[in-house]
Amino acid sequence: MFVPRMLGAVTIAFSAAIMARPRLMAGPSGYTDPDGTVPHDTKLLMYAIGVRDMATGALMLTAPTPAAMRAAVAARVACDTGDALVFGTRLPRLHQRLKVGAAATGWAAVCAYSLRHIPAPAPPPLKPLRRGPPAAPRCRRPSRPPAGHAPTTPAPRDPR
Repeated sequence: MFVPRMLGAVTIAFSAAIMARPRLMAGPSGYTDPDGTVPHDTKLLMYAIGVRDMATGALMLTAPTPAAMRAAVAARVACDTGDALVFGTRLPRLHQRLKVGAAATGWAAVCAYSLRHIPAPAPPPLKPLRRGPPAAPRCRRPSRPPAGHAPTTPAPRDPR
């Protein structure tokens, strides 16, 4: 589980970087003012993305079991896929959509590939082999009475 853990650490580092300097992500996305400053609303968005990514990175870094690691990596892939879909289709300029969409898609793909480095779940235990003579076949009740026998009917009830 070394590879997914390292990807979690890199995710945390990148998240801390965009929270410290929102321009790292706002610039390529086209969310800076003409003078290069990042508007307050955009900073809030970058902080929110940073916190979300830091949380998923921390999950990947500290997952205690292979099942927990698979869930953490799946969450990371879902976040990056969502970023690729939203930013890759909704940013105002084509070159911004391509740049940000490709980065998010690439990171989603790398994280998805890291699933190969997580041990597979153990197969279910085998049932013990049956020892001794084979069981006798079970008899089936006939669905209708044998020929020559009249069907039995319940006795009529006393109307009193």
